[in-house]
Amino acid sequence: MEGVLIECVQNSLRHLLYRNAIFICERLCSEFPSETNLQLLAACYLQSNQAYSAYHILKGTQMPQSRYLFAISCYQMDLLNEAEMALCPSNEPMAEVPNGAAGHYLLGLIYRYTDRLKSAAQQFNQALSLDPLLWAAYEELCRLGTAGEATTVFGESASECIQKQYMSHHDAGPQLQASSDDHIAVSGRQQMPENVSTRQLRHLNANNIKDNSLNHNGAVFSGSTTASQPSNGVHSNISFYNTPSPMATQLSGVAPPPLCRNVIPNGQLSSSVSADVSPRSTVKSTLQPPRRKFVDEGKLRKISGRLFSDSGPRRSTRLAGEGGPVTNTSGVPVTAGNGTNHSSKNHTSSKLGSAASRSVTVRKGQSLSTETVNEGQFCFFVVNHIICFLTRLNHNLGFSVVDDSRLNTVSTTSGSFPSLDTRSCEHDGSMSRASTSVSKVANGALEVLSLLKILGEGYRLSCLYRCKDALDVFLQLPLKHYNTSWVLSQVGKAHFELVDYIESERAFRGARLASPYSLEGMDIYSTVLYHLKEDMKLSYLAQELISTDRLAPQSWCAMGNCYSMQKDHETALKNFQRAVQLNSRFTYAHTLCGHEYVALEDYENGIKSYQNALQIDARHYNAWYGLAMIYLRQEKYEFSEHHFRKALNINPCSSVIMSYLGTSLHALKRNEEALAVMEKAIIADKKNPLPMYQKANILVSLEDFDGALAVLEELKEYAPRESSVYALMGKIYKRRLMYDKAMLHFGLALDLKPSATDVATIKAAMEKLHVPDELEDSI
Repeated sequence: MEGVLIECVQNSLRHLLYRNAIFICERLCSEFPSETNLQLLAACYLQSNQAYSAYHILKGTQMPQSRYLFAISCYQMDLLNEAEMALCPSNEPMAEVPNGAAGHYLLGLIYRYTDRLKSAAQQFNQALSLDPLLWAAYEELCRLGTAGEATTVFGESASECIQKQYMSHHDAGPQLQASSDDHIAVSGRQQMPENVSTRQLRHLNANNIKDNSLNHNGAVFSGSTTASQPSNGVHSNISFYNTPSPMATQLSGVAPPPLCRNVIPNGQLSSSVSADVSPRSTVKSTLQPPRRKFVDEGKLRKISGRLFSDSGPRRSTRLAGEGGPVTNTSGVPVTAGNGTNHSSKNHTSSKLGSAASRSVTVRKGQSLSTETVNEGQFCFFVVNHIICFLTRLNHNLGFSVVDDSRLNTVSTTSGSFPSLDTRSCEHDGSMSRASTSVSKVANGALEVLSLLKILGEGYRLSCLYRCKDALDVFLQLPLKHYNTSWVLSQVGKAHFELVDYIESERAFRGARLASPYSLEGMDIYSTVLYHLKEDMKLSYLAQELISTDRLAPQSWCAMGNCYSMQKDHETALKNFQRAVQLNSRFTYAHTLCGHEYVALEDYENGIKSYQNALQIDARHYNAWYGLAMIYLRQEKYEFSEHHFRKALNINPCSSVIMSYLGTSLHALKRNEEALAVMEKAIIADKKNPLPMYQKANILVSLEDFDGALAVLEELKEYAPRESSVYALMGKIYKRRLMYDKAMLHFGLALDLKPSATDVATIKAAMEKLHVPDELEDSI
């Protein structure tokens, strides 16, 4: 009953029928209470998103798997301390983390969200060393900024680890096959015919005991087939057949040699009578290669025992000598039924005839002829590999007495050496097949790792904000992998960090087409559309994401960006807070909340939102940037500089961060440092007008008007419709007493439709055009 219930639960889980799985598993735990069954019930609850139920079920359990599942439930409920205690009990400091790589990965997440980043990195590295294909661990290392190069992580050591795991996982295959064969053999012995005699029962029981000594690969000792003693009290001189075969370790998948006798014309091998008949040569001549288990071993040995053991020598030995010639059309020597070439004289010598007293006693009420016919028919229909042997046997059923002295007619030269050659060839074949399997696993591991090297290196560079290098790496991917949603999303993020919003939008659109159901990177995609002022596309994207999954934080981030573009910051803030409510560890949602608080000039709550984001991910430079902007507006320039530098250390290629850092330095009267930072910002992104504009402002404050005008003239080529550029040029011309040019540039600035605040400032400058700057400041 327990097995039936467990199978039903597992089948329900496979078909995602969680309600049914929980119901049946509750019956299982009620009928058979055990911690193992509780683990299964907890797994049902976890897969149905009921972590609280799994938490209460597994609390206090001690088995490793129970502790792992309990830690999973604690992690999902944000009970990180309890999750850590479950994985690393305080009373067992040397206890291993349960579930190997998965357990170390979970422990790494716990350390990460409790701000123990070095310990987290150690756990992620440990998880990767145990399972190189645990991509999630490498992702976390990349986010922490501590990931090694992908070529090293997914190198030769990873390939060897995968091969060992694969081979150890598949080692159970032959054992399972052997146990299946044993089960078949047992079932076959249970279905014995009703007319089996007492002697046959004893013979079958003896063979059943021997059958349990077979190796797991199904290889059969030749001695176990030929060494069964006759039950009539006559002991044949065959003790040497009990020597185990050296080929017993061969794989069962090796095909046996053709089961036909080697036929030689009469008188051709007359010298074989005087051949070496030592026990050693006799043992060699009886070695046979392993064969597949096509039928029940007990039944097959019952047949072979009476055909060979009761008569002393193998039946095929006598038949090879007395059966007469058979044409060999292939011209290649064919082997006997045991895989060994035999030779004997065709005529019976006096020596052979004198040993007729050692004969086989025929069973009462049943002739050997009739018994052999029935068993020959059974083997004919079951064992295809002995058809030739049984066909020849049926022609010689009249011989009921066999002289065991014919055993001495086996020739060492013609019998043992070809058998060894045959076994050697089969052994080489099995080894070649095994080596082929290993080579396939090795090639497969190398192919997977070569793909992960490219993906991993691209993702690592992207997390280090070396976006141009990351884009070059992603271009090395095959087209079928490059055009997947995940890769295109990473490409879109890289372009977004490079402030190339047009290319970013194109990449995200491709990702959306590749996987319309995927939400990967859609929060960034909505921000890209926000910067491009694509209000229609943004609104459509938000509606699509909400209809796809209204419980995903990405959906509500897109909706919040849509309202923020419409200057409805309060509604946008509610949408971002909804995203935080759905996933409190979604870093970008906290940052977007901070942006909206700043837009509403609620700097206190804005600082809290940015700090919440940094508690989740200390390398989220957007939050550092947001804090710095708040301090810049509050004229706390030292704090502003500190946070800008923090952001710049994380993203050293950001021209925007450099520009505002230069602004903070300029406010601190550190103009030389500010100019140096502005130069770096211009080099980092020549298309960005902000650092050139800020550089011009710094030069104006230093009264380097010619230098400032030169920078602004260059800037007009990159931003010809930027009103602030013309307004600053008007101020410069005014200070140089060039009023006509000043009025011209003020007018051009107004024509470009600046913001309302800028309009008021420009009109005030035009009204005070002829007023000196000294008097203007006093006014």
